[in-house]
Amino acid sequence: MLVRRFLVPSFFVTIYAYLKWRVSISPRAEVELSPNLRIGRGSTIGSFTKIKTTDGPLLTGQRCSFGTGCFLDPGSGGITIGDNALVGPNVVIVAVNYTYEDPELPLQDQGVTSSGIRIGGNVWIGANSTLVDGAEVGDNCIIVANSLVNKVFPPNSIIQGNPARVIFSRSGR
Repeated sequence: MLVRRFLVPSFFVTIYAYLKWRVSISPRAEVELSPNLRIGRGSTIGSFTKIKTTDGPLLTGQRCSFGTGCFLDPGSGGITIGDNALVGPNVVIVAVNYTYEDPELPLQDQGVTSSGIRIGGNVWIGANSTLVDGAEVGDNCIIVANSLVNKVFPPNSIIQGNPARVIFSRSGR
């Protein structure tokens, strides 16, 4: 794990990902190669994005796009993202949470939980949004920039706020 994290040059990750998945990863991105990582064909990962996959699975669908400066940590619960997801710049998706029941004990000594995050297909996540452990976003949703997503949202929703709430439901033709 240490060799993969610190000694594998970024251009190797870029070449490896293209050959294995036909994915475009910026040489300036920091992506941990592990058996837990599966990126869908035709996806792109922007500069300065960091993807950790040591603890759990990160599975993306085809043609997903991650903007500059994103951070993804699937924890043991994992992150699943459907096809055609657009993830704006500086989005944070973290499927790990500290436990905090004992106020006498330091937080870092109380352990963590991880139930995972599920994001449907054809979802647009606006810049600077944060999705935390347990969040679920249905297909065809739009998450407005700067939103904090911390619960389950149905398909075809436009989601906004901190904490996020449905502000509009998209309808088909």
